[in-house]
Parts: sequence; C-alpha cells; structure tokens
Amino acid sequence: MTRTLAAVLFGLGVMAASLPLLAADGLQEKAPNQSFAVTSTERVNFPPGGTIRLENSYGYLTVEGWDEPEVEITVTKSTDRFYEPGRKEQAGKALEQIRVVTERRSDKELAISTTLPDRHGFPSSILPSGRIIVTMPKKNRLGVTIDYTVHVPRDSHLVVHHDNGYVWVSDVTGDIEVNSHTGDMIVMLPDPGPFSIDARTRMGSVSSDFAGNGHKQFLVGTQFVHASQAPSRRIHLRMGRGSITIKNGPPSGSFRKN
Repeated sequence: MTRTLAAVLFGLGVMAASLPLLAADGLQEKAPNQSFAVTSTERVNFPPGGTIRLENSYGYLTVEGWDEPEVEITVTKSTDRFYEPGRKEQAGKALEQIRVVTERRSDKELAISTTLPDRHGFPSSILPSGRIIVTMPKKNRLGVTIDYTVHVPRDSHLVVHHDNGYVWVSDVTGDIEVNSHTGDMIVMLPDPGPFSIDARTRMGSVSSDFAGNGHKQFLVGTQFVHASQAPSRRIHLRMGRGSITIKNGPPSGSFRKN
C-alpha cells in the first residue's frame, strides 16, 4: 500500500468516526418545536343553591358537582401551534391575552367569563347593495385552546353558554341550562329525579337513558322531550351542530377537595 493511499484511507476513517458526533451536535443545537401551556386554579366561596354562569367558554369544559360551599376553577391554556423553544416568550404573550375571570354579581350569582382580544382589521366583503358580510369573527383566540375543570356546589343552578368544543356536566342536582354552538355535550343526571328534559340540536343527534318523545327537526336536527308527572328539575339543552347525550346514574358520592 502506498503512502498516499494509506493517508486517504486514514482520512476517510476519521471522517466516518466524526459523523455521529456532528449529528449529535446538530440535534443538541436544534431542539424540537413544542406547544406551551399554563395552568391556574381559583377558588371562590359560594353557597349551595345559587346560580353559576359560564359565559363565552370554548374548548373542553368539565363541570362537576361537589360537597364544598365554594367554586373551584382550574384552567389550562395551551397553544395550538408548535413553537421553537426560543420563542417561549412569544407563546406566553398569546396565553396571557386569553383571560378567564370570575365576577360575583350577587350573593347568589357567580359568573365565569372568557374574554378574548379584539381582532384588528378583520376582513369583510361588501355586496353591491352596500350590505357588509363579515367573514371572520371580531374576537381573536390567538391559536389558544382552553381546558376548564369547574367544581360547583352540587345544588346549583347551572347556566352554560359554550362556543365550540366539548361539554361534560355531572353530579349537579339543580336546574341545568347548556347552550353550545358546535361539538359534543354529555350530561350525567344523578338520581333522584324527577326531571323535565328539553334537548334539541339543529344538526345532530340526541340520545337519552330516559324514556321520552324524540323526533327529527328539519331532517338534520333532533328534539327530545321527557317530562315526569311531578318534575322538580329543569334540564334545558341546546346544540347547534353536534350531539347531545343524556345519561342517568347514581351520584358519585361525596366529592370533597383534598
């Protein structure tokens, strides 16, 4: 073997040995993009038998009854998009602009509202008649999804206005009113009854463990009505596009904070 050939082979061996190290260095320098999230919990003293309103919520909403004379709201806000690790501050600014606030409107009424920043310069189209058609909502979610877990006194009157996403309600023994624009809704009604149930969808299905009268509305929607002889609880459910499921089962028992 000539001296030149030996030198070439030695050089190739050094390069081959260094390739894994270079690849490892590249992986260390560029970490994968990731979603960022922030979680907060707030507790408000609130007696049983009052009205609790959830307004302008969206994403994933869970409401559960418990035996404490207070309301506990746990909110997790997360970014829909994946950011480079170095852009954590930018992601945090988006999370900060989406706010969930509580307001004690009276001794027997508590509101939990989601506020969004305004969308500046949102596009619209104008018809020849001069009529303006808005093509984008005025509020901006900034690519943030919210997951709410709300514990309320079991004997509460619950009123929910949800935009889109998933709604779960369980162990609430007071009147329940839920309106959702789009998504899926599950309501667990604990014994004892009786109940007066009125559930309707504009586009979607209604299923219920209770016997009642159900029929289609305008071919794509569904209405379900159940009324006992002496109804004591009013269940009023509305869904724009999606499904409603009504389940009957025993209460989960004592539910107290740790």
